[in-house]
Amino acid sequence: MREYEFTFVIQPEISDEGVQAISQRFEGILAHHQSEKLFYEDWGRRRLAYEVRNFQKGHYQVLHFLSDGKVIPELERSARLDDSILRFLTVLANSDVVDVDARRTEGVAFEEDRRKRAAEKAVRDAEEAARAAEEAAQVSDVSRGDDGDDEDDDRDRDRERDRDREEDEDRE
Repeated sequence: MREYEFTFVIQPEISDEGVQAISQRFEGILAHHQSEKLFYEDWGRRRLAYEVRNFQKGHYQVLHFLSDGKVIPELERSARLDDSILRFLTVLANSDVVDVDARRTEGVAFEEDRRKRAAEKAVRDAEEAARAAEEAAQVSDVSRGDDGDDEDDDRDRDRERDRDREEDEDRE
């Protein structure tokens, strides 16, 4: 068995569900050819080195798999036919994988670690969005002149009203 890396770049406006569908199609091709997916690496959206089909950014994915090599033409054919894939490259990562079970275990561990990092990132993003919303609310309160301290505002209005009354009484 040999280990391969199939790197592909997807158009940046493709949704996460679309990226998932493309990944599942590749996994189906691997399964049909008795090859085994080890794991995916999601490198995210990055700037391209040069413009490709009027795109300056792309969503990078790397599929690691074990195969005898016969599946590669079919993977590349599928990538060539998909208009949402900007570029792809297949690389032989290891020409002779001796301990296939150990490599599978490493792949499972990598996938679990990736899922854990994705969950942590989702929590961080949610916290950041909540902080940004709170700051936006504070900025809008300040721009309206409302600093959130209603008691001070009431006291100021009462003092101003008292001054106006005293001025009126002095005039009479």
